[in-house]
Amino acid sequence: QAPPKESGGGPVEAGGSLLLSCSASGYPTKWAYCHGWVRQRQGYEREEIADIDNAQQTTYADSVRGRFTITKDYVKDMVYLRMTNLKPDDTAMYYCAARRCRDRTYIRWGQGTLVTVSS
Repeated sequence: QAPPKESGGGPVEAGGSLLLSCSASGYPTKWAYCHGWVRQRQGYEREEIADIDNAQQTTYADSVRGRFTITKDYVKDMVYLRMTNLKPDDTAMYYCAARRCRDRTYIRWGQGTLVTVSS
């Protein structure tokens, strides 16, 4: 199965916005996979920041709630993360992740896309 593939990262100024995209066709909805976004900031543990299930229920980490929005195109198996009001502390490698919907643990990640927020 092809791993998720992220795109859309890059440099952005504090207060700005970015849209990350993920092709998750290797772990499709029709095979009962759900998806989320995980980030790795320097000096921090890997952090699960957003998740969406196949009933469109979303969950967010406290660190991003109200600023980030996860959505999914269930037909195309594309997962998106709209990030707004970005802060320098959001600088990280962002990974799209897949899990079996019946489990809470992600089983596959993409290679990540780097987001760099400057002050």
